[in-house]
Amino acid sequence: MLMLTVSVSCNGHPGQIEKSKDTSLSPALQDSATNRAIRNYTNFCVSCHFDDLSWFTKRDWKYGKSEEDIYVSIKTGYPDFGMLSYKNAISEQDSRDLAKYIHTKLELGKGENGKDQNTGRISTEKLNLRLDTVITGLQVPWGMAFLPDGDILVNEREGKMIRFRNGQKIAEIKGLPEIHAVGQGGLLDIRLHPDFKTNGWIYFAYTATSTNISNGWNTALMRAKLKDNTLVEKQLLFKALPDSKTGHHVGCKITFDEKGHVFFGVGERGKQQNSQDLSNDCGKIHRLNEDGTIPNDNPFVGRKDARQSIWSYGHRNPQGLVYNTSTGILWESEHGPKGGDELNLIQPGKNYGWPVITFGINYDGTIITKDTAKVGMDQPVTYWVPSIAPCGTTFVEGTKYKGWEGNVLIGSLRFRYLVRCEMTGNTVTHKEVLLPNIGRLRNVEMGPDGFIYVAVESPGMIFRLVPVP
Repeated sequence: MLMLTVSVSCNGHPGQIEKSKDTSLSPALQDSATNRAIRNYTNFCVSCHFDDLSWFTKRDWKYGKSEEDIYVSIKTGYPDFGMLSYKNAISEQDSRDLAKYIHTKLELGKGENGKDQNTGRISTEKLNLRLDTVITGLQVPWGMAFLPDGDILVNEREGKMIRFRNGQKIAEIKGLPEIHAVGQGGLLDIRLHPDFKTNGWIYFAYTATSTNISNGWNTALMRAKLKDNTLVEKQLLFKALPDSKTGHHVGCKITFDEKGHVFFGVGERGKQQNSQDLSNDCGKIHRLNEDGTIPNDNPFVGRKDARQSIWSYGHRNPQGLVYNTSTGILWESEHGPKGGDELNLIQPGKNYGWPVITFGINYDGTIITKDTAKVGMDQPVTYWVPSIAPCGTTFVEGTKYKGWEGNVLIGSLRFRYLVRCEMTGNTVTHKEVLLPNIGRLRNVEMGPDGFIYVAVESPGMIFRLVPVP
C-alpha cells in the first residue's frame, strides 16, 4: 500500500477479505471505523505490504511514517515507485481511518514478522521432507547458479553477485555492469550456459539505465566469463526498449532450450498497452541465439512493425520461465493484477492476452476488462484468484522425489509458500501447498545434485529440500 524505500517492491497480491476484528488492538480501537480500516487494508494494501505489516516495521520510510504522512501516501500515491493513489477507491474518512490503523499498529509494535523458518520434518501428500539450510544472511536472492566445482553464485537484487562455498561467502564478484536497483529492478536472474564446462559463459539479467531518458531504465541481458572472481569478456546481448521511470514489472527469469537458444521475459513496466504493441520489447518473452543474434525462425522475423526477438506477447510481468527438456515445451508464470496470476504454456508468436483478457481486476477494485477469453488469445493452463504472486518455476526431474516426477513447482511471494502442480500431459490436475510460512519465495531450482533448492527473502536464505523416510 504505502511506498517505503526505493528498494521496496509491489510484488505481492491480496488474499481474502478479513471481516473479523483485529484482536491485537486495544479495546478503545475495536470500533466500526477500525473494522472498515482492516477490510480496506486487506482489500488494497496486503497486495504489497502483507497481513502482518512486516514491510512497515522492517524498512526505512521514504516519505515519512506519521499518521499524516501515511494518509498522504494513500491519497496521492507515488506511481513512479509502484504506489497507486487510492483517492477514487477509498473515501476521505476511510482514508483517514486507514492511516490511523496502520500508524496505531506500528506504535503497538504488532507488525513484526515472527514467522518460523521451519527446518524440521515436513509431511506432504506423497513424501516427507526436511529442509537443509544451505545459505543464510541474504537480502533478496533473485537468482542462483550452481558451478561445476560445487560453489553457488547468488544474485542479490540490490546489485551484488556473491560466490558461496559450503554455505560460506568466499567472494563478492567484481566487474558487474552499472545496475539500477530501484523498486522491483536490480540484479535479477543468473543462468549458466548449458555447455558451461566447455565455454564458461554465464548469463544474467539486470536493470540498466537509459541512454536517452533521464532516470529511465529497463531490463538487460548480459553474458560474461568468470576469472579470479571477476567478470570478464562481458557482452551486452539485449537491452529492452522503451525505457521507463517506473519501478515495477521488469521480469526477468532466464532459461535455455536444448539448441542453446536463450529465453527471457520482460514485464510491461506498468504500462498495459505495451503488452499488445509488437514494436516494443515490454510485456514479451524473447528468444535469442546464445551470442545475442536473432534466430532466423523467430516468429516475427522480417516484420517491420515488430521487434525481431519476440517469441510471445500479451504478458504482464513474467516471473518464472522454464524449458522442460523432457517435452521440449517452454513454460512461464506471471503476475496478474489483483487476481489472475497465470501459468502459461508458451508457443511462438502466440498472444497471451494481457490486458485485453484477464481473470484479475485493478488493485483499487476497478474493472480492467470483462473478458477472460477472446479469439486469437491463448488461455492460461491454470490461474490463481486470489493471486499468489508467483516467482520462480521449475519442473521436478530425476528420481529423488517419488511421486513428484514431472510436477511443476512455483514459488509464492504473497502467501510465502511453494506450490506443487501435478500434471497430466500439459494439464494441471492437482495443486498442493508446500512449506507454508517459509518466507517470500523468490526462486526454485533443480540443482545438479538432483535436489530442489528454494530461495526466500525476509530474511534471505536458501534451503535444500531433502526427501526422508
